[in-house]
Amino acid sequence: MIGVRVIQKVSSTPGFAKVAPHVIPALDRAVHRLTRGKVLLSAQLLPGVILTSTGARTGQSRRTPLACMPEEGGASWILVGSNFGRTGHPAWTANLLAHPDVTVSWKGRDIPVTARLLEGDERAAAWKAVLAFWPPYAAYQARVEREIRLFRIVQR
Repeated sequence: MIGVRVIQKVSSTPGFAKVAPHVIPALDRAVHRLTRGKVLLSAQLLPGVILTSTGARTGQSRRTPLACMPEEGGASWILVGSNFGRTGHPAWTANLLAHPDVTVSWKGRDIPVTARLLEGDERAAAWKAVLAFWPPYAAYQARVEREIRLFRIVQR
């Protein structure tokens, strides 16, 4: 599909990484709220969830729209802490490390889940699957020195 390839190419650029973090999450949150959890704009291209976590430093509830990779069976997903290929880890990853019991809104349904940081061989296998799922993640990783965090979230 030519449209998907064009979007993948654009989303791999540093310019996209500068603009997208300020525009896409705000639009996603607004549309998600207006549609009572039924629609995420970004999910028209990639599957997405709204992650509700507890702030690592503040303890406050945080809602973050995220692309995700659903796994077989429908009871788990992979979340990629790419931060659009920017230097620091996204804040939501620190929240998951500090407070792994969270909720995701998936297709209009709130689901309690537990998050686990993937490491070693498990991370390597998931990273390979993530790159097959959305190749621009390779460009994001090439731009940063940090290892992009991967989390598996599983229904509780």
